[in-house]
Amino acid sequence: MKKIFLFIGVLSMSFLNAQDLTDALRYSQQSILGTARFRGMSGAFGALGGDASALQINPAGSAVFLNSSGSVTLSSANVENDVNYSNSFLTSSSNNFNFNQLSAVFVYNNRNESSVFNKLSLGVAYDQTADNADEFSAFGRNNNSIDSFFRTEAQGIPFSVIQPATGNETVQSVYLDLGENEGFSAQQAFLGLQGGIISPNDPTDDDNTSYSSNISPGFFDQDYFYQSTGLNGKFTVNGGTQINNNFYVGVNLNSHFINFDRVTEFGEFNNNAGSTINEVVFTNRLSTVGAGFSAQIGGIIKVSDMLRLGASFESPTWYHIEEESLQRLETNGENGRIVLDPNVINIFPEYRLRTPAKATGSIAILFGKRGLISLDYSYKDYTTTEFDSDGRANFSELNRAIETNLQAASTLRLGGELRNGNWSFRGGYSYEESPYKNEQILGERTGVSFGLGYNFGKIKFDVAYDYSVQERSQQFYTNSGFTNAVSIDSYRDNLTFTFGLNL
Repeated sequence: MKKIFLFIGVLSMSFLNAQDLTDALRYSQQSILGTARFRGMSGAFGALGGDASALQINPAGSAVFLNSSGSVTLSSANVENDVNYSNSFLTSSSNNFNFNQLSAVFVYNNRNESSVFNKLSLGVAYDQTADNADEFSAFGRNNNSIDSFFRTEAQGIPFSVIQPATGNETVQSVYLDLGENEGFSAQQAFLGLQGGIISPNDPTDDDNTSYSSNISPGFFDQDYFYQSTGLNGKFTVNGGTQINNNFYVGVNLNSHFINFDRVTEFGEFNNNAGSTINEVVFTNRLSTVGAGFSAQIGGIIKVSDMLRLGASFESPTWYHIEEESLQRLETNGENGRIVLDPNVINIFPEYRLRTPAKATGSIAILFGKRGLISLDYSYKDYTTTEFDSDGRANFSELNRAIETNLQAASTLRLGGELRNGNWSFRGGYSYEESPYKNEQILGERTGVSFGLGYNFGKIKFDVAYDYSVQERSQQFYTNSGFTNAVSIDSYRDNLTFTFGLNL
């Protein structure tokens, strides 16, 4: 059957399930995946420069290049999730292959020795800033049913608005009409009602606004599947200059994009006495695309041959984001199997997201041609994240939740490199504070990295391995009456390869 596209203009708070704190952080936390040299040192490049991905931390890094160069980077990523739900444990893993980075930096030396400007650099780059690929499964026995999701969405909606489809009406036509005129919550209430999960307390009263469940209390065997794909990235135009041999400054203009797709499927079974519905399977698909803009400015000062200091500032990113959703509900009980597949794609109004600004300070100690040690410290205040729209949606409650639940967070990156002839050996450590005040929702992230490189002269080849750990709690349906969640220990490792060329 051909899908129908529905533009939803009447919004309820249920629509905000698609925008929550998780989404705010997903688009605010950028991790420059970058070159193998960059990743081998855990991204501690703010005072170093001279690497294609370093200019994404500090734009002045392009002016450190001695000559024009280009690079391309590929990586293999693996995510392993240890999931705990109702004291049942399951491990899921997924792999993907990414095109991380492509860049070129052009260096123009000033032959006028009396000029304070010694060098001009121009750079263009693509960098992947986030890998949205993730997957996990959970199962367990619980005494909370998904009926609370549909019952909560239905409360306050007149029965006449969401009565089951009859006569010439179809599930598709009613679902479509509700989306156009009543909003997302009414659609959920209709699915729950049509699927037999909930019933009006007074079915003879068209003005009835209270509903009860047809699923009796007891124990429920539940399983949940989550899969997301896509990536975030940015295209950068960079300009930098070297002043009086010891000072470097640079500017980035960044164009960002978001590509995120998610599918979830929740299954529940019960044989509780009095239940007229014994089985529920609820499937949701979400597709998100977005575009944004940000700018960066930075400087590096060569204090001595051994010591360099760096500082940079990245403005907020201003995004315009669009979302689509698709739903399917299947139930089974005393009246047989009911399949509700409206085949309608809900297209929600565009909204805006402003992510936090970021400030970074850096220090590097160089030991001639033998090696170096580098340290970066970054600060980002996540309470400044803000959702907005052109008046078609009210995000005030979500913005208050951001201010209440999030906090400023620091990131520390330490990296080192040891050189022996044409060989380079690298290592690094990273620590990122949780942006949540309650770290049980999302814990701190720690990581280690190792790398190896060989310089052939005109050509460079680098490889890196990095590994990170983070704990989180993830609710099945955010901002809903169904509050069940899983606890996840997430382990990520990447193998990165970069081919570099001196032009």
